[in-house]
Amino acid sequence: MKKTFSMGGIHPHDKKISAESAIERFPVLSKAYISMSQHIGAPATPIVQKGDKVLTGQLIATSSGFISANIHSSVSGTVSAIEPYPDIAGNPVMHIIIDVEGDQWDESIDRSEEIVRDIKLTPQEILKRIADCGVIGMGGASFPTHVKLSPPPGKKAEILIINGVECEPYITSDYRIMVERPEEILIGARIMMKALGVSEGYIGIEVNKPKAIDVMKSFSASYPEIKVVPLKKKYPQGGEKQLIDAVTGRKVPSMGLPIDTGVVVQNCATALAVYEAVQKNKPLFEGVVTVTGDCTEQQRNFLLRVGTPIDALLNSVGRLPKDAAKLISGGPMMGKAVSNISAATVKSTSSLLVLTSEQTLRKEEGECIRCAKCADACPMGLEPFLLNKLARAGRYADLERERVYDCIECGCCMYTCPANIPLLDYIRISKADVLKILRSRPK
Repeated sequence: MKKTFSMGGIHPHDKKISAESAIERFPVLSKAYISMSQHIGAPATPIVQKGDKVLTGQLIATSSGFISANIHSSVSGTVSAIEPYPDIAGNPVMHIIIDVEGDQWDESIDRSEEIVRDIKLTPQEILKRIADCGVIGMGGASFPTHVKLSPPPGKKAEILIINGVECEPYITSDYRIMVERPEEILIGARIMMKALGVSEGYIGIEVNKPKAIDVMKSFSASYPEIKVVPLKKKYPQGGEKQLIDAVTGRKVPSMGLPIDTGVVVQNCATALAVYEAVQKNKPLFEGVVTVTGDCTEQQRNFLLRVGTPIDALLNSVGRLPKDAAKLISGGPMMGKAVSNISAATVKSTSSLLVLTSEQTLRKEEGECIRCAKCADACPMGLEPFLLNKLARAGRYADLERERVYDCIECGCCMYTCPANIPLLDYIRISKADVLKILRSRPK
């Protein structure tokens, strides 16, 4: 029996149609639009001015709080503007805009392809290098990695889990990284284990990625402290709480954090970024992005500089059909709709998914038939049909009692609902309202 998490979950078609598309380097364009809000927490503060010359990999904005991250230039050239520019939702966000002139890199970056296996830095030096290089979580949360690798007082890490699950349909960027750069991921994992002071590491990969499992197992033979764990294919196994349950059997408590179980989870792309930061002194200014869709002429996985306009990426997969109706940043279950294709990619951009009008059409909402399919599918043990009723009625005390704050917004409830009720839409809004109430209470 392959391991998996113990409660709920669904089995959507994985649609990994870009899995055999090897990683290609996307060309550097004439302009880069680099957002100051590429991470959870406070936006970074620009330290360059209009007219300044910058190099690829040069620090251009510093973290402005404990939960924040440095930002580096992904190109070389001249800063042409520091001003608000619309993000994928069309909201104005401060950007540093750079006119590209060649591709001159900061000389401190090791650009050789030689793999550096010996980890020379101390745990404190590792954390500083990760922070200096602006590494954030690449699994979607965008949490600054150096903070996540620094457990709060009273909490101790015992296990590191590398997330290679990639359970969202269509996305294959993590899969290609595991197939093409396995040893760098393993070294990145060892670096983080050293920073945490743990001796036990695991890499969780679903069985629909047999090539990644075989490659990672082959290379992990040289790293006996890290074990590859094949997992049953089930969504949302890539969620931290579900992955911890699947790999270790430990349960994150309600309103708790993974560190409460002694476990730290990091994405495999984050492990690669940590390797490059610590062993190569390379800041996080590029990453692998899947560009895919059933209706696209081509399926591509690109190594892409941060700040690349999305419309240029769309042009790279051929002519889009007339019925292309929606663009998603991320996967179809938890990704975000892109309303502005002139927006630029950020550090955590992992996929751009093109959907047709038929794929995005919402069916007419019917009456709840009390089938409880949504409750069976919920990986957090909640009752979405009840939360939906309470949310529509504005009954916040009851929502709190029913643990609406534990919802991970995975969409399993909506996926299974035979009445086509937009359960998550109402639950997500009410969850935000309840969390505001909880945070406003005196401690």
